[in-house]
Amino acid sequence: MKFISLFRRSAVWAAVLLTLGLHLRASEVSALWAERVKCVVAVEYYTETEADRRPSISYGTVIDANGTIILPSVAVNPRAMPSQLKDFKVYRPGNPNSLPAQYLGQDALTGWHFVRVDEASRKELTPVTAFVVKDTPEPAMADEVWGIGLRNKDEDFQPYLLSSHIAIVQSLPQRTAIAQQEVAGPGLPVFNRAGAFIGLAASSFGSNFIQFSREDRGGFPVIMVNVEESGAFQTAAEVLPYLSRVPQNIYGRPLAWLGAYGLEPMDPDVAKFLNLSGQSGVVVSEVLDGSPADKGGLKDRDLLIAIDGQPLPRFKPDRVILSYIDREVQRRHPGDTMALTVLRGSDRVELKVTLGEEPRLVSEADRKYFDRLGLTAREFVSDDAVARRVKSTELSGVIAHYVKPNSPAAAGGLRPDDWIKEIDGVEVKTYAAAAERLAAIEAGKIQTECVLLVSRGGVTSVLHVKLQP
Repeated sequence: MKFISLFRRSAVWAAVLLTLGLHLRASEVSALWAERVKCVVAVEYYTETEADRRPSISYGTVIDANGTIILPSVAVNPRAMPSQLKDFKVYRPGNPNSLPAQYLGQDALTGWHFVRVDEASRKELTPVTAFVVKDTPEPAMADEVWGIGLRNKDEDFQPYLLSSHIAIVQSLPQRTAIAQQEVAGPGLPVFNRAGAFIGLAASSFGSNFIQFSREDRGGFPVIMVNVEESGAFQTAAEVLPYLSRVPQNIYGRPLAWLGAYGLEPMDPDVAKFLNLSGQSGVVVSEVLDGSPADKGGLKDRDLLIAIDGQPLPRFKPDRVILSYIDREVQRRHPGDTMALTVLRGSDRVELKVTLGEEPRLVSEADRKYFDRLGLTAREFVSDDAVARRVKSTELSGVIAHYVKPNSPAAAGGLRPDDWIKEIDGVEVKTYAAAAERLAAIEAGKIQTECVLLVSRGGVTSVLHVKLQP
């Protein structure tokens, strides 16, 4: 939902400056603005799916002289394969002409997607690092900050000014400043009054409202999200050290892997009983067989309390610690060692875990669309086994990654993410076997029905798919 007021849509940025109350003189801000707007862009690309070719637009920040741009994690649908992302174009604010670009991949630690402009076009852009000032302090409560927003494509992504004051700074687990109102477009830089880079706007935060009707005066809660502007940003100290994490390939590999799942923050009453009230703890629900965690001696129900000898820091809310653990793994590389301290019953146990390479991802899985059936069959991977709480050795069958509406598969009751285990009474143990049988059905002219044995939410069902001649 758009929250940009009609006033912002019609006023020039200088008038917006006066309305927002930025206390610098207009001439000073004009000089800062003219240079800093060159480090922001809009990025357009297409996602080619079985059903359509859909455009997407995201905001991005230029990070180096090579024309590298970072986009927020929400810029790309996580179900999309990198090979489905096509025709990347970069637009400079206020300029209708696009620059060709290439998708480089996503970094697992930061979540950023990386895009790079063609070499001939790089001189048109300025990296945000040009506005890094050494020893700039972390933003603090009540500090005045400002950033840049971009209008829509039909308005040539015209830039406009946003300004606010810091309301709070906290660790989520990254150091994050939350302003009183929107301060920049998601993924775009934030500056202090002197024009120094102090952070990168996060994805939009929701605002809670109470909605009333004439019939219901009690009202009910509504969460509204501004997708074009953000009032929260990660501080420069959380951004600058990771700008060099340009993916080596479109899948972001190498990816470190621990193999512990179902992590839960330690209950406050348990922490008090164990005299651990000043720190966090994480309960390990499941250790995957054969994983690095399993080989390193980690057990189900272990209570993780320290990494590399350092007690887990305390965060509020408590669940933030789970993101902290993920980041501690992802900041490392396969082959690195993590020293874990756990409580196992009344015993304190020290473990050395050598991280492995993340198993094949959903985005890397083989898949194929079968038009007569109206479904895309996808390889069953390790993440599917974890989600369905089955052993990693049971990687059999295929996943219905996409089911075309009103297709024979849909009419037969098949849904996305169903686990197809048998086709016409024959168990399919591999993706290749499943693809072969589905291809035979696709090519056949006599068969009028196919029978699928599927698992959904732990319940097994038999589906009859009526085929069109």
